[in-house]
Amino acid sequence: MAVLNSSGALRPAVAPGVSTSEAERPPAFDRIGLRRLVLIRWVAIVGQAVALLVVHYGFAFHLPLMPAFGVVGCSVVLNLVVTLFRRAATRLGELEAALFLAYDLLQVGCLLFLTGGLQNPFAILILAPITVAATALSLRPVIALSGLAIAVITVLAIWHLHLPWRATGALPSFPSELVLGLWAALVIATVFIGFYAWSIAEAARRLRGAVAATQLALAREQRVSAVGALAAAAAHELGSPLATIAVVAKELVHDLPADSPHAEDARLLLSQTERCREILAQLAHHPDAEAASPYTRLPISALVEAAGALYHDPRVRLIFAVTGAPAEDEPQVSRSAEIMHGLNNLISNAVQFASREVSVTIHWDRATVTVEIADDGPGFPPHLLGRLGEPYLSTRAGDTGHMGLGIFIAQSLLERSGADLSFDNLAEGGAHVVISWQRAKLETQTRPDAAAAMRASAGSGGASRTSERQVA
Repeated sequence: MAVLNSSGALRPAVAPGVSTSEAERPPAFDRIGLRRLVLIRWVAIVGQAVALLVVHYGFAFHLPLMPAFGVVGCSVVLNLVVTLFRRAATRLGELEAALFLAYDLLQVGCLLFLTGGLQNPFAILILAPITVAATALSLRPVIALSGLAIAVITVLAIWHLHLPWRATGALPSFPSELVLGLWAALVIATVFIGFYAWSIAEAARRLRGAVAATQLALAREQRVSAVGALAAAAAHELGSPLATIAVVAKELVHDLPADSPHAEDARLLLSQTERCREILAQLAHHPDAEAASPYTRLPISALVEAAGALYHDPRVRLIFAVTGAPAEDEPQVSRSAEIMHGLNNLISNAVQFASREVSVTIHWDRATVTVEIADDGPGFPPHLLGRLGEPYLSTRAGDTGHMGLGIFIAQSLLERSGADLSFDNLAEGGAHVVISWQRAKLETQTRPDAAAAMRASAGSGGASRTSERQVA
């Protein structure tokens, strides 16, 4: 849940078990493969060479072929050097990728300088390196490359060799207004395409990172469930052989004479056997190790209370209320990792930012099942209510411990279980979250992790039942 902190800033909490330094942190840029850049440059080299030859010999434009092919040759040499001395599978860092694209930008600028500047129709190709940079690099190198592109465009508008038209034709006149218009169009296109492409790519990167964090959170919950099931199964399976060992140890202690050299070893064996039985008994009854058959169902109230059982704050009362009626009609659901982790996150955030009290109300009828989470904290900022659920929503300045993924992860996981979420503020103050499912879908859905582990916790709760406990 994202709520206001004491300074008034929005602070979405991090989902439990998700690393803020790894899974939650969105990549600053997409690393570009060297092989791909080299391949793109080979295509550009072939296209430039063909264009020069066709225009010079096919259309009788007397281009300065030697200098122009010298510029193209520089790209050939660079590609050969990179191919020979660098592994093709190398992933370039941001600085290297920016330098490669800066070279391509300058190379195109040199060709345009030799072939008419902005009067050359191929001047539009100066936008190609900017587009590539905007889709793969972070904002700073995109701004730097855009500035370089604008500088190159400005130079080409002022200084360039005239495009050598056909020998039989007169040299056309290009009004300064036309040149200015071409300059303005290219500059605007550079800025617009660069920023637009970067913003789209950045949003995709952030969403990709947030989805990865969601998958990590779900995998963690599934691992915890699997470990709990394994622990309970081990405790059950080891009980019988351990009981046999205990019986044999007791007989040895009883039958061996007191002065026997093995009497002390037998007593030690018996004491350690009893210790093992105590450990297995504790393990079998530990909340995180309770398991049942794949067909066991859990009351929805027990599932919700289990979701809130992991968070402790001595200053906050955590109140669970059941208002569904009749009591014997309480929905029985499988212990879904998506539901558990989503509720875990929302309840923990409510506890974290509540002043004194958090209430969790479970309600059901024939059609729907609803869980409402309300706290008496500062609530959601009204102007951000419509944006809640977006990944990496604004966090407190300088707070690296909260990446703004908590509500995104909770919503993503709960929606996978078929839930609808709504967020608002209570009239008296405090955040209010409503999670609702279609009852039929919730009761019939089968999750792969349901067979891995389910808590065989409290039985069916009564109608209008309220339980209160201090989070301690």
